[in-house]
Amino acid sequence: MPKMKTNPGAKKRFKLTGSGKIKRKHAYKSHILTKKTTKQKRNLTYWGTVADADKANVKKLLAMK
Repeated sequence: MPKMKTNPGAKKRFKLTGSGKIKRKHAYKSHILTKKTTKQKRNLTYWGTVADADKANVKKLLAMK
């Protein structure tokens, strides 16, 4: 059976932490920023973690076990 290929889009969007969690960026930070408050934009800057319900799908895209 051939090797699983990593999804190139997922490779750019997700990173692994040292403890094995999957980090992700927040949405809604790319455009139409004038109507968003400074606090909202600041909080969207930081990395979040992938929810438990989505971990299996992301790991499959990243070709992880």
